[in-house]
Amino acid sequence: MSAAAASPWHEARIGRIEPVTPRIVSVVLDVALPHPPVAGQHVDVRLTAEDGYTAQRSYSIASAPDAPGIELIIEKLDDGEVSPYFHEIARPGDTIEVRGPLGGHFVWRPEDGGPLLLVAGGSGIAPLMAMVRAWREAASPVPLMLVYSARTWAELAFADELQQLQAQRHDRFLFVAAVTREAPRREGDLARRLDADRLKELQARWGQVPRHVFVCGSNRFVEAATDGLQAAGVPASIIRTERYGGAE
Repeated sequence: MSAAAASPWHEARIGRIEPVTPRIVSVVLDVALPHPPVAGQHVDVRLTAEDGYTAQRSYSIASAPDAPGIELIIEKLDDGEVSPYFHEIARPGDTIEVRGPLGGHFVWRPEDGGPLLLVAGGSGIAPLMAMVRAWREAASPVPLMLVYSARTWAELAFADELQQLQAQRHDRFLFVAAVTREAPRREGDLARRLDADRLKELQARWGQVPRHVFVCGSNRFVEAATDGLQAAGVPASIIRTERYGGAE
């Protein structure tokens, strides 16, 4: 029996729903899980209609492990069964079901150390944001670089929080945005897709040799970023990946 199948479902109350990009909402759930999550883990979400029909989807946790609520970021997929509910129907106070936290491969704990390199595409920022927040809350001394790619600046979730963190911990935290459909807004950001040359340049700018590398995004993004990292000299043995297929 898989860990998910063995995990019980728990009632969760929606505490807050807020837009974070034009197509992504942040959903904070109040739920008593059996144990705190580890940064990088996910939960399964289940919706049940009045006629008994159920639909479920897995979502990575974006909040820090010790946060008072579980934060998910949910991108609207027009043909999805689950995401439109959170964008069009759900309201604070509504209840859904969740199970977890689940997953043990794509995780980082402050005691795991670093340097830590995180590469995100689109809503793939969710589990990596949990790692950034865990790193921040632990006041970890290890260097961390987050490279975050999206089509435009407006589609970068948590951009303000990440900029503030870089200003506060500029000696240890580097946030680089890669936007593919507009000019970059900040010096040092990129206006093109990530490839081996760009990733090699970023590592040189960072000045660190990563101990742990996490890549999360669509299948195509993860393939391209992983290939680029290896071509830039990052050993495959230290790269861990998490993919989403873009469908529910």
